[in-house]
Amino acid sequence: MSTIALSEHDIRSLDDPRKARNRRLVRIWLYAVALLILTLVVVGGATRLTESGLSITEWKPIHGVVPPLSTAEWQEEFDLYRQIPQYQQLNRGMSLDEFKTIYWWEWAHRFLARSVGFAFAVPLAFFWLTGRLEGWLKPRLVFLLALGGVQGGIGWWMVASGLVNRTDVSQYRLAVHLTMACIIFASTLWIARGLQARPLARPAPSGSMRVGLLLVAMALVQIYLGGLVAGLNAGLSFNTWPLMDGQIVPGNLFAMSPAWRNVFENVMTVQFVHRCGAYLLFTVALIHAVAARIRMGNSHHARSAAHLVGLVTLQAALGITTLLMHVPIGWALLHQAGALVVLSGAVFHARDMRGAYPAVAAA
Repeated sequence: MSTIALSEHDIRSLDDPRKARNRRLVRIWLYAVALLILTLVVVGGATRLTESGLSITEWKPIHGVVPPLSTAEWQEEFDLYRQIPQYQQLNRGMSLDEFKTIYWWEWAHRFLARSVGFAFAVPLAFFWLTGRLEGWLKPRLVFLLALGGVQGGIGWWMVASGLVNRTDVSQYRLAVHLTMACIIFASTLWIARGLQARPLARPAPSGSMRVGLLLVAMALVQIYLGGLVAGLNAGLSFNTWPLMDGQIVPGNLFAMSPAWRNVFENVMTVQFVHRCGAYLLFTVALIHAVAARIRMGNSHHARSAAHLVGLVTLQAALGITTLLMHVPIGWALLHQAGALVVLSGAVFHARDMRGAYPAVAAA
């Protein structure tokens, strides 16, 4: 059986008020970081939709925080952009002012990424040096910081794929970059939620925790599939629902050889698999919610499962609307933000079944 979550009062009774206060401060900080990551992902989506991601052709982790400040510096950046295939094949003749528009999107995305690193590293150092972190928490937070560093490298690895032989970035690398951002987001929320006790009337069934973790994993896989859709601009094709190309199961799903390439490179197959992933996620979440209601009545666990179904349903509606409207940027960004909201709902639902972190030892 799962551990019953402790109330804030119980935590205080097990430990001193100072530790409870420190947990609250750390929790607020982590939630703020998660909100920044969500914003970063949405801006990244806008960068992709506006085809702005290749406008900055060099990786300058420190110096790059300062944008061009003079006409000569702007011209230097523009000249670098004019050397890559995207300009030569798609944007030849673009004016400097038009270049500035796409440049600012990519600069904002990179600036936000740096801001997330700053917002994580500086408070981490402060909490650590002032003794506000429990020992078991430190390696978890250091691991998150390390993941952020890896994500920066993945971001440049993604951009580099579009600078030589392509006019856009590799969908493989884009999907990895997006998914890693969401893994960091989910991990941050997981730790923060563990520092926030949520009382349960009684423990959830032992199998519920496994299903809860499965739903988190399925949400991440669906986000990865969405990254492939974005990378291939697959949402701009087959803009009907529930039929796709006039059929429930369209033909030519495996037109490429070897067959596995279709799942990653065939526009029709990538969109179809993404649709099927949504149907499967909704089905598992719904069955889980009904089972929780039957077995546990109107408990916190059952309500949380029902809320997750509601989030998945809303996200599906956003996805269908975005598809039918041929992917307008506003709806597309709402759909991308909705994916992280669903992921957060799945994380909270699964984490609440574990209960709060113990007062003196790691869980």
